[in-house]
Amino acid sequence: MFVRPLSMEEGRKIQRITRTAKDPVKLRRAIVVMMSVQGQSVPDITSLMQVGEDYVRDVIHAFNERGLDALDLKWSGGRPAVISEQTRKHICLIARTVPAEWGITGQSTWSLRTLAEHLIARGVVATLSREHLRRILRKGGVSWQTTTTWKASNDPQFIAKMQRVLELYDHPPTDGRVICVDEFGPLNLMPRPGKRWRAAKSPARLRATYHRYPGVMQMIAALDLATGRLYYRIRKRKRWREFLSFLKTLRSRWPGERLYVIMDNYSPHKHPQVRSWAAGHDIELVFLPTYGSWLNWIESEFAALRYYALNGTDHRAHTEQNAAIGGYVRWRNARARPKTSFAASSPLRSWTSYPAKVA
Repeated sequence: MFVRPLSMEEGRKIQRITRTAKDPVKLRRAIVVMMSVQGQSVPDITSLMQVGEDYVRDVIHAFNERGLDALDLKWSGGRPAVISEQTRKHICLIARTVPAEWGITGQSTWSLRTLAEHLIARGVVATLSREHLRRILRKGGVSWQTTTTWKASNDPQFIAKMQRVLELYDHPPTDGRVICVDEFGPLNLMPRPGKRWRAAKSPARLRATYHRYPGVMQMIAALDLATGRLYYRIRKRKRWREFLSFLKTLRSRWPGERLYVIMDNYSPHKHPQVRSWAAGHDIELVFLPTYGSWLNWIESEFAALRYYALNGTDHRAHTEQNAAIGGYVRWRNARARPKTSFAASSPLRSWTSYPAKVA
């Protein structure tokens, strides 16, 4: 019993399949056909391929009847689903609720076991294993996630303030320079969790400690959008005096230019002496909306600083930690680029009022 004579085109396609096919079933069937074309008998193919004679005969018969289509195994799809599509959607809907909404006390979230028991008790399904429930939820786009928080702004002038900040980001004034300022800290001495490359199953270990004997330091920094460079000071406190001193440093760095300083509503930023000095030295203080610190472009720089300079460290002295921060800032400033396109595709660009639900 052998495969019928092949056309030249069929021979080329079968040869290509035996070299490139990634589906093991299709590859095995193509090899059986190729060996049969080369004159190998069914017992020889059975011995070489380690398959049964019935399998080889079925492949040859199928190829002789249907040609190349016989190489693609048509899966039947298994038995029909016991749980209907509508019931699966209902299960996913219940999974997105919390037990308290169903009068269940003592539980703040579902486990697979408690959810399955609840579904059976309510008659949604007759029986349901945890593994089957997990597959239903995954297919329905429901996953186990950590809750997050969102501080909604109560600022009645939110849109106006946001638009002012975005306007400065998008179209920096030609008569000055836009600077983003914020505090970073407190900088205490403690083992900080982080990530690093290590040999498999050999994580780096940091000491455990509950003491903060050397106290804390405070960092204030400024991001120059025109160059992308970061400037900072580390002090023991972060009062209005330290903030005013930092403003004077920024003023002396760019003499003759008007400074547009974007910052949050921290009380030292609004101190009367800070406002008075800024007004007399060609500095405009641009305040963010209440609870809108995420509009400050420097926040992303702080995230990078924490990740690269502090995470995974265990500094024992502030001088050591400050040196690490200084080293990162110098490395970063050497590669700085002007800051453009803040949240260019974000929905906040289309806001005309503060949304009721932004999380």
